[in-house]
Amino acid sequence: MVARTGNPLRRQSTTDLAKRAADESNKPIGRGTVWRILDEDAIEPWQYEHWIFPRAANSFEKAAVVLDLYEGYWQGERLDPFDRIISSDEKTSIQARLRCHATLPPGPGRPRRVESEYERGGALQYLAAWDVQEGLVMGRCEAKTGLEPFGRLVQRVMGRPEYGTAERVFWVVDDGSSHRGEVSVNRMREAYANAILVHTPVHASWLNQVEIYFSLLQRKVLTPNDSTDLQGLELRIRLYEELTCKQPKPFDWKFTKYDLLDLLQRVAKRGAAFVADAPVAASCLG
Repeated sequence: MVARTGNPLRRQSTTDLAKRAADESNKPIGRGTVWRILDEDAIEPWQYEHWIFPRAANSFEKAAVVLDLYEGYWQGERLDPFDRIISSDEKTSIQARLRCHATLPPGPGRPRRVESEYERGGALQYLAAWDVQEGLVMGRCEAKTGLEPFGRLVQRVMGRPEYGTAERVFWVVDDGSSHRGEVSVNRMREAYANAILVHTPVHASWLNQVEIYFSLLQRKVLTPNDSTDLQGLELRIRLYEELTCKQPKPFDWKFTKYDLLDLLQRVAKRGAAFVADAPVAASCLG
């Protein structure tokens, strides 16, 4: 945008957009008119969100394996009724923030007030395994992540009869250091003959259903974070885990590999349009 207009603004108000439209069309336009046009088309150019595009060459192929599992298929065949699917990851660096003033409860016309300043009371890592079919969660709080902490989580899950005696237990994980590459696949198979490690593509952890559980935990338990110590923080996490398991409910996952293919194709078209403008931007950058 800077290359085309010379305007350094990345986030623009309706007043900014009205001025730009007037400059480019040589016709006056009011900010109210701009607002109505944007409102009718549900476009909010002043808002943005971060995302990470899966860039690996085999992203679709690896994602399709995971999405097929969610639909109940493995290598083109229907899963056995006794097969289990586990979605696992780590929620790292959960801080215990000791607020410098006690949190004040809400009142009529007044939100809860949380002191901005705090002292650090340490941090823990929460490793969790989400049963995709049953909606159960099994987790551990650890001082750090790594092979051994992840191994303890796997041991906790596979030590339960429903998983230890299952025909196959598919573990969906990302390519993090605790379970990276083909080495981790072999390690899992050697430890548990019925366990199969399945990796999501790089930059596609959103395909891992446990991330939905982590988002619920963040909103319902960890925000605002005003735990007095690590023990209290761990207790809150464990109690939420127990609460979830009292009324287990699988996520209503509907995103398929066909939806992903459509998404990738649409993004590729937008990317092609962006790349077409790249020489202009490059020339302006010198």
